[in-house]
Amino acid sequence: MEYCKLFEPGKIGNVEIKNRIVMSPMCMGFGQFNGCATETMMNYYEERAKGGVGLIFTEITRINDVSGASSFGQLGMSHDYQIPALSQMAKRIHKHGAKIMVQLHHPGRQNVGLMMGTVPLSIACEKIMGGLYAKMLTKYIIPPGKKLQEKHIVPPVSSPSKCERSKMSDSINKELSNKSVKKLICQFVEGAVRVKKAGCDGVELHAAHGYLIQQFLSPNTNKRTDEYGGSLENRMRFLLEIIDGIRKNCGEDFPIVVRLTVDEMYDRIGQKGKGYGLDEGLKMAKILSDKGIDAIDVSSGAYDTFNYWLEPTTFECGWRKNLAEEVKKVVNIPVIAANLIRSPQQAEKQLEDGIQDFVSLGRPLIADPHWANKVKEGNENLIKRCVCCLYCFESMMENAYKYTHGNCSVNTFVGREGEQLVKNGNNRRVVIIGAGCSGLTAAELLAKRGFNITVLEKESTVGGQLSLASKPPHKDKLDWVCEDLLQNVKALGVDVKFSTAATVELIKEMKPEIVINATGGNAIYPNAFKGENVCTVTEILNGNIKLENKNVVVIGSGMTGLETSELLVSQGNKVSIVEMADKIAPGAWFQHVDDAMPVLEKAGTKFYVSHKFVKFSDGKVVLERVKDSVSVEINADFVVLSLGVRPDNALFEELQKCSEFKSYNIGDSVKIGRIANATESAYQLVKSI
Repeated sequence: MEYCKLFEPGKIGNVEIKNRIVMSPMCMGFGQFNGCATETMMNYYEERAKGGVGLIFTEITRINDVSGASSFGQLGMSHDYQIPALSQMAKRIHKHGAKIMVQLHHPGRQNVGLMMGTVPLSIACEKIMGGLYAKMLTKYIIPPGKKLQEKHIVPPVSSPSKCERSKMSDSINKELSNKSVKKLICQFVEGAVRVKKAGCDGVELHAAHGYLIQQFLSPNTNKRTDEYGGSLENRMRFLLEIIDGIRKNCGEDFPIVVRLTVDEMYDRIGQKGKGYGLDEGLKMAKILSDKGIDAIDVSSGAYDTFNYWLEPTTFECGWRKNLAEEVKKVVNIPVIAANLIRSPQQAEKQLEDGIQDFVSLGRPLIADPHWANKVKEGNENLIKRCVCCLYCFESMMENAYKYTHGNCSVNTFVGREGEQLVKNGNNRRVVIIGAGCSGLTAAELLAKRGFNITVLEKESTVGGQLSLASKPPHKDKLDWVCEDLLQNVKALGVDVKFSTAATVELIKEMKPEIVINATGGNAIYPNAFKGENVCTVTEILNGNIKLENKNVVVIGSGMTGLETSELLVSQGNKVSIVEMADKIAPGAWFQHVDDAMPVLEKAGTKFYVSHKFVKFSDGKVVLERVKDSVSVEINADFVVLSLGVRPDNALFEELQKCSEFKSYNIGDSVKIGRIANATESAYQLVKSI
């Protein structure tokens, strides 16, 4: 297929972009305390420029160190000393024909109190203590600081007005004074001036996802009574005065893009009438267009409606394209939009249909930095697709407190773009057992190093544990992980033998130098619970047991338990979920829980937290309440156990006894984890061989 629209040049202001592919701004934490671009950050962005993207928007870039720093590894444009490093990064991106614009940002009420004033202190301490300070911060200062934060014994965060706490940060907020508002406007303008001095191609103002500028726009967070609150005109004044200041100080020919939430999506979480919807968002877009900005980057949602701007895997590709389509009708400037685009065909069609002028790819370019070039060169089948597992954001949030960066489940080179694989395989033979994500990742990386690889898979298809994970409703994107790996290993000449059960004898016949066991794991099924009408989630997910119109009790409320329950209710069953902990899905990332719970609640699912499964007999499930050992009985036709997975390493134990080859164990067959753990396990092994 030809992608004429996708690779057609376009313009934002007077800046010509070589194609219609834009990298969305995403904070991954590759920076440092002082806000200067690091070598790791430069490598990360340059790799996407090499990969053919036309325009790169940087991650959220702070303009204020005291109240506006969102993470320790964030890019900054709050001081002149940050200009040289950004200039160097811009030159590296320009070298590959891509443009770079910097997204200026302040978190407002979505910051955490622990960050208030912490960055300036950290910069000063690092100057005195060097690298020792970062170790002390992450080990001795942040852990107690997080406990103080949980108890709200930290400074309040800034907000247009005192209002409800942000769902995710849960921080107490205080209203900005009129003087502080005007100071922040100046700081945004000063940040833009620094961006221009660094040789970048423009700025994007982050007026989306519930951050400070959007907080001024929303009546839910802006209850001010001065000239910055009340009417739409007043609520937009903060943003418009920033634009005026940038125009005055940077000139008419310096592009300004605004990333705008045009619908806060509160109605999607059952809070209709809260905040603002698309009608008012379109009025904002038109005012900005009439103001003379150079492009609008259409988005939706805020932290309170998190899944409606950073979608989990269940969301349909293009589900919010109507937002950009409606904006196009009221503006006369280019429209950029993400729209959960996951294929070049989808991107091309949305451009052809006039829904948007530029395709914004965020997570897809984390997963595959060479997305654009693969499409242009006719190798779109080799794209590693983002499966919306959310690990990039989850790991970034977790690692931000450790002064390190986010990662990607399907791209183990995120943050390692400067590393090179040593090509010293010399056609040495390697046998890999298992065509799941760890086995195929090892196969791909070893093939790139020049080894001769054969993969043995007992099933007729790739996937391993992910084949099961993709079976609940709307989880089919998870199949992409191994499908894409299979295409890539085949292109590298790897021999994948399906329906071939590995045995020690077979492997010896193949005469490998190295054998890698990636046999995954099996669902835990305690002997004490075995009986009639009892099974594990595996038999439900693989279709060996199909239940319809039954009363089913699921034991265990981890994400596997919740997602299996989604499948069960979709088949007409009435489900009860039992969990020993005091809450559903303990330890799971909140977005996945928020995604699953409404479906289960709508189906009438009953939840028994702080209850222990005792037995199942005579159509009754007997539970024991944890706090007082009181027995509870539930009528049930069937019990499904979701008690976790145990590594399957029986074959590996046999392989270790063989002296003819070296044997290694990776992925779930070592330790049960997620996609990212499996692919990282493969990466670490390959680097060590």
